Amino acid sequence: MFDPAQPATNSALSSAVMRSQLTSLKALIDAILTLTAAQVDDVTTLNPGDPATVAVSVTGSTLHFTFGIPRGDTGAQGQQGPPGEVSQVQLDAAIAGTAVNPGAVSPLGQSAFSYYDQTQMQNVLDKVDELLNALKRIT
Repeated sequence: MFDPAQPATNSALSSAVMRSQLTSLKALIDAILTLTAAQVDDVTTLNPGDPATVAVSVTGSTLHFTFGIPRGDTGAQGQQGPPGEVSQVQLDAAIAGTAVNPGAVSPLGQSAFSYYDQTQMQNVLDKVDELLNALKRIT
């Protein structure tokens, strides 16, 4: 066991005493927990004027915190701010100016020929028309 009084002041050096002291110090150092994480488990709002609190615990290699934080006193009424919500009419008007999700338009699913093919060109034009129609928002 580590003894801070050993070796005694002005005593003759003893390897057994020094070895015992060093071994004891190493055992104390090895017993220190290694923390690899910190976690806030809970935060509680306390009443105005209450002192802030904190509790700390260790589980395994994780340091756990629990805080209590007092809220401030109620202040004076502030100025009216801008509205935070939009009306349904405003929302509908904003949506009406946007494109529809074209997810219903399937891929063309063909590769380009190395020569002009009227049927293939018509397929491409039809697909473009399908996409344009899908993007239109019907109101």
